[in-house]
Amino acid sequence: MKFRMTDEEKVALKLSALISDLRLDIEKVGVYVARVGGNTVNHRLNLLTEVAQQEREGYDIRQHQYTLF
Repeated sequence: MKFRMTDEEKVALKLSALISDLRLDIEKVGVYVARVGGNTVNHRLNLLTEVAQQEREGYDIRQHQYTLF
């Protein structure tokens, strides 16, 4: 059976490759994203970094959600 990457995995790999390029001024990128991206992009990037930090810390957000039962 052939392994197929999800769209989320493809985006994660692409983002990781772009951001890890040390020749890129990441602070300038942040300025431009804030200017052209709008609130939705900024909120989604904040969510992305929050989830990434939790993942690195071993926190399983699904396990800590409130359930009805």
